[in-house]
Amino acid sequence: MRPRVLLGYWKALRLWALGTWLLAAHSLAFGQGFSFDTVAEAAHRLAQSPYRPPARSLPAALLKPQFTYDQHRDIRFRPDRALWRAQGLPFEMMFFHPGWLFEFPVTINEVEAGKVRHVAFDTRDFDYGKNGVNRQGFGDLGFAGFRVHYPLNNNAYKDEVAVFLGASYFRAVARGGRYGLSARALAVDTVGGKGEEFPRFVEFWVERPSANAKSLTIHALLDSPRVSGAYRFVVTPGDSTTIEVQSRIFLREPVATLGIAPLTSMFFSGENQAPDQDDFRPEVHDSDGLALHTGEHEWIWRPLVNPPSLMVSSFATTNPRGFGLMQRDRKFAHYEDLEARYELRPSTWIEPLGDWGAGRVELVQFPIQDETDDNAVAYWVPAKLPPPGQPLDLSYRMSWQSKNDRMPPQAWVVQSRRGHGYTRTKVGDEVQYVLDFDGPALRALDPQTVVTAVVTADHNAEVLYTNVQPNDAAAGLRATLRFKRIDAAKPVELRAFLKTSNETVSETWSYLLPARAK
Repeated sequence: MRPRVLLGYWKALRLWALGTWLLAAHSLAFGQGFSFDTVAEAAHRLAQSPYRPPARSLPAALLKPQFTYDQHRDIRFRPDRALWRAQGLPFEMMFFHPGWLFEFPVTINEVEAGKVRHVAFDTRDFDYGKNGVNRQGFGDLGFAGFRVHYPLNNNAYKDEVAVFLGASYFRAVARGGRYGLSARALAVDTVGGKGEEFPRFVEFWVERPSANAKSLTIHALLDSPRVSGAYRFVVTPGDSTTIEVQSRIFLREPVATLGIAPLTSMFFSGENQAPDQDDFRPEVHDSDGLALHTGEHEWIWRPLVNPPSLMVSSFATTNPRGFGLMQRDRKFAHYEDLEARYELRPSTWIEPLGDWGAGRVELVQFPIQDETDDNAVAYWVPAKLPPPGQPLDLSYRMSWQSKNDRMPPQAWVVQSRRGHGYTRTKVGDEVQYVLDFDGPALRALDPQTVVTAVVTADHNAEVLYTNVQPNDAAAGLRATLRFKRIDAAKPVELRAFLKTSNETVSETWSYLLPARAK
């Protein structure tokens, strides 16, 4: 299988050299007092200085085109040389070799009792496989990134639980799950500007864990042409692996769209959108929807699509309670992929810590031709940004879930199916959706309670029919709605939720039907 392409990142690397000034640990006088504020001060200094792209320092033998993906993949870190292996600590770290697409290495440091120790690159830490690369004179190259290991699933083996690799990308996995979607520290002008900018981590400081540690603390310095920042990640593996994030961001220059806590995922096909090509798999996706708990206490579910062209959705709110790209469908029979095991891919929920103020959750989707590309990104956009040089402090908790995904307290959408169903003839440009809802609020209802679907559409559609009935085959309720699209060249915005005579009993299904491809 080809490597997963992170949203626009590799394309951006081909178009322009994104990098920054690498700050060696020994050049910063941390002394005994290293803390998050130390990194924040370094970020502030960067923001007050002109951006300095890094010089390409890697040997030519490690760079494209002569150094290939297969060659880079054949270089593996030796587990017996993992950081903290000799000390028998619960966490261990292993490192990725620089080269191939990772042409700007990062500096990695260990922090113990406030003291900083630079972790030097050493060719003896790596198994180079069949590579015939001459390693003489490599020196301290730095690393492409690192991965964190911990006995997640059993005490006999330290599983890989988190990876920091490429720009500001990272991801994690929960007990019993597999990797899927990715996170980033920051998204800059994904839409709305003159082109997306990819800030990157340039240096990490990892605190040595104690002998009985359940969490690992990682500090990071971020930089790019228009923004710098300090980050603190506290990684706690478990049934739901959490990462608590503290960030302090400084703008060098104004940006059009500053995306906080961005999540990047893939949706190729699903129950609401059959694949355009023959495929033995019913569905192919890392995530099937965006979930949002607004500051106004509304729960919203926006199913993902693989649109014919770029599609942007925004949900305005104040002090959001949470949002995430979720993989709600956990049934293997809905995917039938023994290799990818999409039913085990994580859902990732972002929970703000403290008030975030006014802003919007933005969802960006664009078309892909196969599942090796990511095509969905969701993030928070503050309504107001500080002027360049002034800090923006935001903290949040990320929950990487493979079981017990975050759900609304009442009822939620189990599936969204599209098609004409029993309709014998199309009435104009008619579309039908069948929505299955389930949850404690529905299961607690008296069977005689009348439940209706409140369905609304924008000016480009006319609602023709709605119906709610018990789902005797699975539990919960099934809502069927049909509508007529007026202009097929324009998208349609739909909303639906369930209510009794006096209360709302489900989340809001919010669907953006793409314009018909030309």
